Amino acid sequence: MTDKTLPDYTSLSETLTSASLSVTPSELHGLLVGMLSGGLSPSDTTWQALLSDYTNEGMGWPTKALEIAQLMFDSTKKELMGTGFELTLILSDELTKESLFDVAESFSDWVNHFISGLGLADAKLRKSSQEVKEALADLEEIARLGIDEEDDLAEQTELLEQVMEHAKICALTIHAELGVKASKETGSDKKPTIH
Repeated sequence: MTDKTLPDYTSLSETLTSASLSVTPSELHGLLVGMLSGGLSPSDTTWQALLSDYTNEGMGWPTKALEIAQLMFDSTKKELMGTGFELTLILSDELTKESLFDVAESFSDWVNHFISGLGLADAKLRKSSQEVKEALADLEEIARLGIDEEDDLAEQTELLEQVMEHAKICALTIHAELGVKASKETGSDKKPTIH
């Protein structure tokens, strides 16, 4: 099986827009990461119905857009269930001083939709550890941050980069506790029942 890579942000955005979907690639990725981090089984296909309900008033997605969403879901699942403690955020651009405002908006969309994805997956946040609750509180605070046009843009760019790294750690912390692990999904840790 060949590994398919995701198209660039612009291509993803054009596909979603041409399908008349009012969701950006950042929002879509945030939702998917949130659902998987909230405990949605990676082999469960109900995410497609949840996505349709949340983004398209319950209407199914056109085939091309759904293929892109599936590709993004598979890529995200592979990353979250991998052995590395890494998460790639799908944002509108590379973070530079020139793209600061666009990336900040895209990042805010990602964080807000990650939190929504946790809700769609019915994550058991009230019963979670203090560490997960703190990570979620940090993400909620991050979602309210903004860029001040009057401040030094180079400094703001550096600060946003640090906040983005912290958000990744928060998302991975939540997934580590609430998300389905590779061993659980494959069933390799199941022991036979003796009666």
